[in-house]
Amino acid sequence: MQKNLPYLCPSCAAPLSVKSMVCGRCSTEVNGVFELPVLAKLGAEEQKFIIDFVKCSGSLKIMAQQLGLSYPTVRNLLDDVILKLENSQKIQKA
Repeated sequence: MQKNLPYLCPSCAAPLSVKSMVCGRCSTEVNGVFELPVLAKLGAEEQKFIIDFVKCSGSLKIMAQQLGLSYPTVRNLLDDVILKLENSQKIQKA
């Protein structure tokens, strides 16, 4: 089972930051406070949607065929992801 990187505090729902990273090969550690990349702040399904969208060269028509959904439904899914990205960027700027 793959663990997903949390992006919201489980206690207060505020955005989380990365404080430490380690190299799995040489054990070098980097410490500090770093913002998560905007795509890491999306849920697993939304991230998969974006990956699939890019693999389809941004074609909603192809995405609809692959997902077995109508074009308007896939367009709505994309609009939802866009809205979450915009909201995430607004929170980051605040």
